[in-house]
Amino acid sequence: MGVLDADLPVAPDIVELALGLVAFLVLLFLLAKFAVPRFEALFAERADKIDGGIEKAEQAQQAAAEALDRYRAQLADARAEAARIREEARAEGERLRAELRAEAQDEARRLIAQGEADLTEQRGRVIAEMRPELRRLAVELAERIVGEPLTDEAQRRGTVDRFLAELERR
Repeated sequence: MGVLDADLPVAPDIVELALGLVAFLVLLFLLAKFAVPRFEALFAERADKIDGGIEKAEQAQQAAAEALDRYRAQLADARAEAARIREEARAEGERLRAELRAEAQDEARRLIAQGEADLTEQRGRVIAEMRPELRRLAVELAERIVGEPLTDEAQRRGTVDRFLAELERR
């Protein structure tokens, strides 16, 4: 007697075992034929989406980095332009200041020269206007000093002219 011939409560029935094995193999074949390819396709699709998402994220990150670099370059250019404009404005201000200072100095020299010329002219006019009065006063003073009237016109004129010449020299 063999082990299979015995009527054991745990011993499987051969037909049932064969039928179960065939059903299992059919189920395994159906799963391998239909379900597994779909799962693999689904997993591949998800992996592609994840890879694509990562790739898109990397591309977006790279684009953002490039945009940041462009922004920084534009900012540096703008700062350089602002510095250049400030320097030009400072140089222009210095040039204008020097120009205005030179014009003011020229104007001051002109006004001083004009004032000196006006003073010289006025001095000449005052002397010319005062000459007759000075002659008269000089004659009176000379008469008082000398103690006699200076009647001689030539003598009086010579004395007055000498006095006025000395006055002009001072």
